[in-house]
Amino acid sequence: MTVRDDVLRLLDEVLSLGGRAATFTDDTPLLGAIPELDSMAVVTLITSLEEQLGLIVDDDDIDGDTFASVGSLVAFVQAKLGD
Repeated sequence: MTVRDDVLRLLDEVLSLGGRAATFTDDTPLLGAIPELDSMAVVTLITSLEEQLGLIVDDDDIDGDTFASVGSLVAFVQAKLGD
C-alpha cells in the first residue's frame, strides 16, 4: 500500500464517502469542493493520519494549501513521513 492509498482510504473512512475516494486523482480538489470536508472533518482526518500512519502534525504545519487537493495532502503526508 502506498501513502496515496492510505490517504484515500482515510479520506473515504473519515468523510464517509462510501468508496468515492477511490475515484479521486491527485488533481481532485478537497477543501471547498467536498461538502463532507468541513473544519471538524479536517481535525478528525489529521488525528486519523497521526494515529494510523504515525505522524506528528503541529498546528503551524497546516494551512489551507495542505487540503487544497488530493495531491497536496499526499505530498504533505509524504513529507511528514520522510518519503
